[in-house]
Amino acid sequence: MSLPALLTQHIARRPQRIALLQHVAEQGSITRAAKAAGISYKAAWDAIDELNNLAAQPLVERSTGGRGGGGARLSAEGERVLRLYQRLQALQTELLDAAEHSSDLDLLGRLMLRTSARNQLQGQVSALRREGRHDRVSLALGSGLQIEALITRGSTERLELALGVTVVALLKAGWVQLLAPGEPAEAGSNCLVAKVEQVLASEEDACEVRLALGSGQTLCAFAEADWLAAHAVQPGSELRAQFHPSYVLLGVPV
Repeated sequence: MSLPALLTQHIARRPQRIALLQHVAEQGSITRAAKAAGISYKAAWDAIDELNNLAAQPLVERSTGGRGGGGARLSAEGERVLRLYQRLQALQTELLDAAEHSSDLDLLGRLMLRTSARNQLQGQVSALRREGRHDRVSLALGSGLQIEALITRGSTERLELALGVTVVALLKAGWVQLLAPGEPAEAGSNCLVAKVEQVLASEEDACEVRLALGSGQTLCAFAEADWLAAHAVQPGSELRAQFHPSYVLLGVPV
C-alpha cells in the first residue's frame, strides 16, 4: 500500500522532521534522538506526533519502564517511511537539476501550505449532510472514532469532498476544551475520550496537555494549571476533549 499523499507531501517539504526518524532508529530514545538532531525534547515529540497523525499507522512506538526508563523505536511503517525518505534524498539532486529556472522551486514552495494549527488529524469522509448554507462533514479517524466539521457548501465543492475521500482536519490547540469525568459536554460539539500522555508546564498559567486518542492519533490542548491540579490530572488520567464542529478546518492534497 502506498503512503498517503498528505504524508508524502509532508516528507517533501519538511525533510528535517523525517530525518528525526533516523535518529530514533539509531538512538532508541526520543531524548537522545532530539539531542542528536539539535532540537528540544518537546520539538521532537511535536514532530513525531504530527507524523503519527498523518500516517495510516504510528511511525514511532514508545515503551515505558525498564532499566533505561523506557525508550522508542520505529514501527515497521516507520522503517518503511524512513526508506522512502532516503530514496527522496537520492532524487533531490535530480529535481534541482531539472528545474529550468531558479524561481521554479520558489513557486513549488508557495503552493505547499504550512499551517499554524497544532492538531492535524487524518480521516476519511464517512457522511455528508446539508444543513442550510452549511454542510456537516463526518470524518472517520479510525478505531470507531468520529468527528464532525461544519463548513460552507462552497468549501465542500471546492475541496471535492465525497464519501471515502481522505482529508486532514486542522484544529488549534486553543479551541480544544478539556472535560473532567462527570462534567457535561456541550450539545452538538465533538467530544472524544482521551488519555493524558504528558502535561507540559509553561511560563504562563496555561499548560499544554498531550492526549492519546483511541485511533492512535494525538491531540494537543491547553488547560489552566489550577484546573489540572483541582482534578488531579496526570499522565494516565482519562479526560474528554471537546470542540465545536465549526472550529474544524479541512484540507485535502492538491
